[in-house]
Amino acid sequence: MSIFSSLNEAQQQAASHIDGALLILAGAGSGKTKTITTRLAYLIGEVGIHPSNTLTLTFTNKAAYTMRNRAFALLKNNTNYQPLLCTFHRFGLLFLKLHIEKLGFANNFKVIDSDDSKKIVKDLIDSELKISPSLACDAISNFKNSLLTVDDAYNMLDENKKYIELGDVKIENEKLVKIYKLYQDSLKKYAFLDFDDLLLLSYELLKKDENFAKEQSRLYNYITVDEYQDTNTLQLEILKLLCKEHSNLCVVGDDDQSIYSWRGARIENILNFSKDFKDAKIIKLEHNYRSSAKILAAANALISHNTQRHGKTLISTKEEGEDIRLLSFDDDRSEAFEIAQLVKKELALGTRASEIAILYRRNILSSLIDNEFRKQKISYKVLSGIKFHERMEIKDAISYLRFISNTDDDYSFLRIINKPKRGLGKAFIAKLQHHASLNKSSLFEAISYCVQNRLFTDELCKKLENFASSILSLQACELSSIIDGLESVFALSACYDEDYKKENLKLLYNEMKAAIAKNNYTSLNDLLSDFSLQSEQDAMSDDENCVYLMSVHASKGLEFDVVFIVGLENGNFPIHTSNEEERRLAYVAITRAKKRLYLSRVEYRSAKSAMVEAPSIFLDELALKADVNKGDFKKGDLVKHKIFGIGRVLNVTKENAAQECKLDISFGGIQRSILSSFVTRI
Repeated sequence: MSIFSSLNEAQQQAASHIDGALLILAGAGSGKTKTITTRLAYLIGEVGIHPSNTLTLTFTNKAAYTMRNRAFALLKNNTNYQPLLCTFHRFGLLFLKLHIEKLGFANNFKVIDSDDSKKIVKDLIDSELKISPSLACDAISNFKNSLLTVDDAYNMLDENKKYIELGDVKIENEKLVKIYKLYQDSLKKYAFLDFDDLLLLSYELLKKDENFAKEQSRLYNYITVDEYQDTNTLQLEILKLLCKEHSNLCVVGDDDQSIYSWRGARIENILNFSKDFKDAKIIKLEHNYRSSAKILAAANALISHNTQRHGKTLISTKEEGEDIRLLSFDDDRSEAFEIAQLVKKELALGTRASEIAILYRRNILSSLIDNEFRKQKISYKVLSGIKFHERMEIKDAISYLRFISNTDDDYSFLRIINKPKRGLGKAFIAKLQHHASLNKSSLFEAISYCVQNRLFTDELCKKLENFASSILSLQACELSSIIDGLESVFALSACYDEDYKKENLKLLYNEMKAAIAKNNYTSLNDLLSDFSLQSEQDAMSDDENCVYLMSVHASKGLEFDVVFIVGLENGNFPIHTSNEEERRLAYVAITRAKKRLYLSRVEYRSAKSAMVEAPSIFLDELALKADVNKGDFKKGDLVKHKIFGIGRVLNVTKENAAQECKLDISFGGIQRSILSSFVTRI
């Protein structure tokens, strides 16, 4: 049987492409993963490309894992050498482990996450600077992803030093650049690299030495990139350098699903692919294997209003399916209650809880639904976009492991020294920091100095000796024993009252032990580096049977039988009425649904008091059919409103293509303008 036998014509064309640049424009649910894994298997198994000469880059570990398994299944495990298939940041990590010494860095660096970065920045900001740590971190990330070093950032300050311009973004004045310098100095002091450094330093390695770049280009002779619409300037420049000796770059993406400009992604990368890589071939995958025809019709109608796109129309391979249901409520409490009721009906019909998702543009819109699900005892999970490994209890465990790996890590020391509680207050920390500063030592070394000179009480000195002894003892243990030591030595779980935090720690320990058994880690630092690169989707379990609540951004790449999209009011979704990315975000939300799609909006949201919420412009653009239960209203009709009671229609104005009407109604002599979906005819 041919390796291409399960592919459609367009997929076969893409999978059989060998040499030259290729852009696969893959619509939602069009089988892009199958296509690119088949191509990888074809290159290795039939064309004869050695696996070590291929490089496949993704944006999540879960995607990399899926692709690797599918490719190996197609190869029937007929190779002893695994192709490099990983996220951009993991590639940067592996690349720097091999080559960072060329830049004058030691390769014993530690990777820190965004939470660590924010803490470092917060410590650097003094009362004079008066800048939000979040803003400063965003600016630093923006600098790095725009290929700007500290010196470059200083040079870009305008003459009055009021702001720095990066594309359409103006970053406030030299204070941010000053923090950037202090931040980089802190990273260097502790041998830290943040996520952006993994790519920026990789770029610098390739950029500074042309012969080295050509050597790496010859090594990775066939490069594939998934989710190309999510790449930023830095990632594009790395790809250009890796393609110095060839043009064998295959990228897969969907310009209609470019939704991450706020973190540096540039839709121009996919729109201008043919300009960046000459003689590029473009193949469109337009057959959708996920959603019903009616869902796709709405998605196509919506996205057709965008102008920044290559242009394609999704064609459903499924049945026509059910009508999309438009839900209209007086307020958000009614919305939460009714959605909970509809979810219970779905469950009663046999839909698995894990096949139901509630999506929203703004996280604040989930709170009432969260509460209602708890009241009605619906099993659910909020996928917040916060990485599993950035939760407090997980950060505490990771900090212990980091400190065991490197006792010079003062940031980890300060996080763990009172977990579990040891009665060490601010005065103790200040005294320890004072002696560390005097002796130019780490805080851990300062402990030895203070204990030897009996600068604390005997009881406190004993606690510190036990702590130091435990850390040094664990340093000599095998990796699995170190993990066990977090409980057997430090009883970390006892620090938390909440059962879910204890369960999260168990999950972390089990994940780490499984990773240790599977991989040949040479050090604790290698294990920690791997675990720092995981996303929230990576932590999703296929075994969990619960309804998911998540932002639309967090839903990217997922699919569900039943989807509810809430908050479809102008100002909530879209947040910006003229932003094409908001429309792409709505398109992503709609195309998560396989069988049933519910669109919800309200007239009043509690967060905005008594303001009337205008329906989202997207409802008009979706070209939905009228609600058959409402019918056409006309002047003189008697209607009933949940709050205002019975009234008479004075005037009818067509509001949108979904046949929504604005009604002028007299309620006992008081005239109000109300949308037709909020009243019923008597």
